[in-house]
Amino acid sequence: MKKRLPPLNWLRAFESAARHLSFTDAALELSLTQAAISQQIKALESQLGAALFKRLPRGLELTEPGLAFLPAVHDSVERLAAATDEIFGQGHRKVLTIRFSLVYFTHWLAPRLQAFRMLHPHINLRITSNIWMGETDLEADLEIRYGSGKWPGLKSERLTWDRLFPVCAPALPSQHRPLKVPADLGNHELLHVLGYEEGWGYWLKKAKADHLDYSKGMQFDTLISALKMAELGQGVALARSSLVEQYLASGQLIAPLSARFQTSEAFYLVYSPHKIVNPQAAAFANWLVEEAHKAREPD
Repeated sequence: MKKRLPPLNWLRAFESAARHLSFTDAALELSLTQAAISQQIKALESQLGAALFKRLPRGLELTEPGLAFLPAVHDSVERLAAATDEIFGQGHRKVLTIRFSLVYFTHWLAPRLQAFRMLHPHINLRITSNIWMGETDLEADLEIRYGSGKWPGLKSERLTWDRLFPVCAPALPSQHRPLKVPADLGNHELLHVLGYEEGWGYWLKKAKADHLDYSKGMQFDTLISALKMAELGQGVALARSSLVEQYLASGQLIAPLSARFQTSEAFYLVYSPHKIVNPQAAAFANWLVEEAHKAREPD
């Protein structure tokens, strides 16, 4: 005989407590008391005939049955929430929240975003920014991250295929401090960006100029800052080709050296497999990936 399906509020209490590993945090999320969460979990365990949590002195830990049960419950709650919003949420216009790498939004997406707005005027966008991502933003439907494309539990779509090359202000190279070959970089301030694995050390090695001391120079936590300092003539930045098209076209920056090397790092569209069931998220994701492939330079 099949077990009776547990009440939804018990399952929601378990899913939230398992995600936070805290009855208190689950209570805050679900607007209940900690005692109510504890009572619902006990009732669920009683009906299932198995303990789902280990109550430890300093917190909670899922038991083996709890670990096995969580993915199915989490998937069901996510799908039910998405279906409810899609079918019954039409009395208000849903806002599609996208969390972006700030440099990607500013230098790549912003000039193209009006095209999406014209195709989908009914979709309201909320743009939030990040510099370097940590944990998933639970409020965001989609995210743009920089890295290798692998984040546990998330799907990703590649958006850039960059080449790396130095850029600087047109007035920076001079007769006394030329910038014609990679070795000339030793006479200039290098502008570093934290978080990129393939930075100046990677480029100089590819250019066979890794004998230079590239440890000196200013460090920034976003490429936006490094490019701005380069524009002001304060040093040489290492550009990602997809992000400096406007700078080079306007003459704000120049690429004095011809050597360009591909990077394996890239910007990615990242999302939970459950989020993409939202038709508005799917529309934006499909448009963005298509735009990215159209903008890709020939290999």
